[in-house]
Amino acid sequence: MNVRVYVTPKKGILDPQGAAVERSLPNLGFSGVSGVQIGKIIDLTISGDDLTTAAAHAQVDDMCRRLLANPIIEDYTFAISEG
Repeated sequence: MNVRVYVTPKKGILDPQGAAVERSLPNLGFSGVSGVQIGKIIDLTISGDDLTTAAAHAQVDDMCRRLLANPIIEDYTFAISEG
């Protein structure tokens, strides 16, 4: 199964990279842009002979909570597809 994990800063958490991009966009002629957040995308493949979609969901959620994201300051979502 193919997995794509999206990790972004939680609302209210300082995002210096996003703030820098937001400040720079008007200088490049892009006005009206606000709320810029910089995050990360993590792609991975998981497999197993008896791996169900529910088991994959639980496994990926555990990966995110324990390693891929910092749940204190980051939110995460993920999508699982067959492939």
